[in-house]
Amino acid sequence: MTKVQTLLAALAILGSMGNANAQPSMVGVPTQGIEHLLATPKSYTAVKASDPITLDGKFDEKTWANAPWTDKFVDIEGDRRPTPRYGTRVKMAWDDQYIYFAAELEDPHIWANLKEHDQVVFYDNDFEIFIDPDGDNHNYYEYEVNALGTIFDLFLVKTYRVGAPPILSWNFEGLRQGISIDGTVNNPNDVDRKWTVEIAIPFKAMAFEFKTPSLQKPWRINFSRVEWDTKVENGKYVKEIDPSTGKGKPENNWVWSPQGVINMHYPERWGYLSFASSATLDGVKPLEIPQTEQAKSALWALFYRQQEYAGKNGRYAKELKELGFKKSIAVNGVPYTLLLEATTDMYQATLLDKDGKAAAKIFSDGKVY
Repeated sequence: MTKVQTLLAALAILGSMGNANAQPSMVGVPTQGIEHLLATPKSYTAVKASDPITLDGKFDEKTWANAPWTDKFVDIEGDRRPTPRYGTRVKMAWDDQYIYFAAELEDPHIWANLKEHDQVVFYDNDFEIFIDPDGDNHNYYEYEVNALGTIFDLFLVKTYRVGAPPILSWNFEGLRQGISIDGTVNNPNDVDRKWTVEIAIPFKAMAFEFKTPSLQKPWRINFSRVEWDTKVENGKYVKEIDPSTGKGKPENNWVWSPQGVINMHYPERWGYLSFASSATLDGVKPLEIPQTEQAKSALWALFYRQQEYAGKNGRYAKELKELGFKKSIAVNGVPYTLLLEATTDMYQATLLDKDGKAAAKIFSDGKVY
């Protein structure tokens, strides 16, 4: 074993000893200052539904008893910010037609105002789901709901950061949901406990990508909860004003898998969802993120550096050395060759494995595969 191979192996071992959100170990990749965007996302395995699910927000089916809760939500920026003051967690399941979600949102003061479909629901407190079935960062879906059951759903061909507008007229056709309120809505004279929501999204509503999920390839998925700071005025909840600015306080953003940035539209930061073929997870191995997926972290590092470079220079870098990258890199001790092909206003980068085959690619519009 050469000195380089020994170093790479040691780095791989050190990387495996970190927590679940540790960054993959990388050599030849400049990560200083963007580590928070490269941490390994969380993962979850959905059970196969074992009985019909009544969408009433009660979670009293056997399926839900078999499905584990996610970790409680954290701040969108992760451990750089305080732990959310109210708990939020989710369960997932699936059958041949639907993917199911059960969400629990603790809240002593439940309120909501928006009542029309496709109003911007996150102006209220809400619960949100983001889904990218094939994990390429394009063609993904967003769902938002408030305590009144008002839905805002949309389809995004590309992310906002590359200048793509959302398709607001798109809907999750056939989506069904049910909400239960442990307390009251819009009544500041009592103390509430929580609100819960069950959601069934038909696979055919996402037919741009597939018909049913693969048991081998995980989806990318994340959840967000928007929570506004409020006070009571004239018997109603109103959003608080920041006295230092005279403007409304920004919302709190709490998520399942931390984004590392206050922006849910970084699909590469979402968690991984796999599908079990059984009704329980007994004997089911936890999802292991494939090496190829982890190697994409190097491409995302290049993407972020290209964004920085273009912002300063008005063009993309045409050579790796302009971004501080080496041509020969390693991720978790696995060697790759990194190639960059670029013009002034577009680029693509490719990771080649030891046999010279393309392991992954990324493009300037954020598409990755």
